[in-house]
Amino acid sequence: MSKTPLALVTGASRGIGAAVARALSPTHRLLLGGRDADALGKVAEELRDAQAWPADLGDLASLGTAVAGIDRLDVLVHSAGVAELGTIEQSDSASWRRNYEINVLAVVELTRLLLPALRAAGGHVVVINSGSGMNTKAAWGAYSASKFAARAFADTLRLEEEPNGLRVTSVFPGRTATEMQEAVTAAEGIPYSPDDYLSPDSVAAAVLGAVSATPDAHPTDVIVRPRRR
Repeated sequence: MSKTPLALVTGASRGIGAAVARALSPTHRLLLGGRDADALGKVAEELRDAQAWPADLGDLASLGTAVAGIDRLDVLVHSAGVAELGTIEQSDSASWRRNYEINVLAVVELTRLLLPALRAAGGHVVVINSGSGMNTKAAWGAYSASKFAARAFADTLRLEEEPNGLRVTSVFPGRTATEMQEAVTAAEGIPYSPDDYLSPDSVAAAVLGAVSATPDAHPTDVIVRPRRR
């Protein structure tokens, strides 16, 4: 059995997830989670010891099969997410459900299924949250509510699992230059300029810092904002 720690990163085909995978690659074996097996394979080819882990996080019933065989896991990074915006009047129950299914329920169920493997390794769970998990604004209700729920989940998991040796970190990035952000700004009707936002690599560096913290330290909440220019 390899002594190199194993990390599973969801949403690893692009954006923050791919950046996190690159940041962890020098020190970890990697399972790259996502729906697009071809895109995951291309990311895996660029990294030292990585393989695609295709899974549909929207299909919660399939996750038990997907995690079969993972009996020891050092790091679980929840980076996959969706953002559907709209006012309360505009957002029907289906929109709220889609935000919750990926941003909350998939995070909860995947973590729950992998708890034995995480406990075996004294592992670390990282939830990529959002500034919207701390503050909300008009037209962001469903997304923001899902991120507040993800924050509550991480806080509860930390309380329950720290005695079992697990660390749990929520990372709250400000707006980040990703394809999701480009779609969000289009929905808001504002120009998109990547230079106005955090780079995915900056968020990944914050994740790496949390995961690399000395054993006596427990990074609980990490807030990363773009510098004002």
